[in-house]
Amino acid sequence: MSFARLLLRRVALLVALLATVFVAVDLLPGNTARAVLGREATPEQIAAKEHQLGLDRPLPVRFWDWISGVATGDFGHTARGRSVNELLVDKFPPTLLLGGLALAITVFASLALGAWWVTRPGSLATRVLQPATTTAVAIPEFVISTVLILVFALALGWLPAVTITDRSGFPAGPDMLVLPVLALALPQIGWNTRVVRAALADAAEAPHVESAVLDGLSTRVVLARHVLPFALPTIVASFATTVGMLLGGSLVVETIFNYPGLGAVLAGSVADRDTSVVAAVVALSGVVIMGMLAAADGIRAWSLRGRR
Repeated sequence: MSFARLLLRRVALLVALLATVFVAVDLLPGNTARAVLGREATPEQIAAKEHQLGLDRPLPVRFWDWISGVATGDFGHTARGRSVNELLVDKFPPTLLLGGLALAITVFASLALGAWWVTRPGSLATRVLQPATTTAVAIPEFVISTVLILVFALALGWLPAVTITDRSGFPAGPDMLVLPVLALALPQIGWNTRVVRAALADAAEAPHVESAVLDGLSTRVVLARHVLPFALPTIVASFATTVGMLLGGSLVVETIFNYPGLGAVLAGSVADRDTSVVAAVVALSGVVIMGMLAAADGIRAWSLRGRR
């Protein structure tokens, strides 16, 4: 499949996902106008607010108007009148920082642990990493966050349990990033370590690897030059998928640590049934994920050059 067709398919999938988001939020119990005006609002005030927000129009019409604006870079306005673009500009960079740090740690740790695991079969590494990675994958982020807070914030007092922001809107100190980043990264490290180990083990069975070993090359050279390039497509695809998992997990972790990102924005917009904000967060996350998948496709094509 050509790159253009693959990109077109992903864009169509994203549009279908956004349409599903519109339908899902519309089916939630509650009323957007009442959430904005408060419980004391009269039926006349609610009806006027619904007309102002365009909520009295059919859902397909509202979705078409919104997606048409997105095509020009305008995500519309929240139910409370704020520009969604301004909201995303304020809140997305902290989330991107959190997810970026977690991704960097995930890539480094999983490559190192996966290589250590595959080069020492039957050793202590296998006996430790086998259950450790399984456990890390099985435990959700909110449980890991709670355990980290109990141990490192409450019991030991080494790190803060909540995030305090400075005037820039980012965490006031780097120590406030440690626990949220760990809570995000640990499950992904567990999963990607297993993927890296399996990909390297499969690539190590190739005939040219055995020839390199018989030639007397060191384990490090064989791994870097003859094994890793053949395992790279699988590893990169796993890392690209991890981006979506990190963005999804960050919304939970941000809420637990009071982190100043999109998590609180999304929670508030769901409570208000603010479809434009929910769809904008999904759209922005989808664009980031599509970008990472496109980069993964490029790396995969580069690593497979000359093998077809």
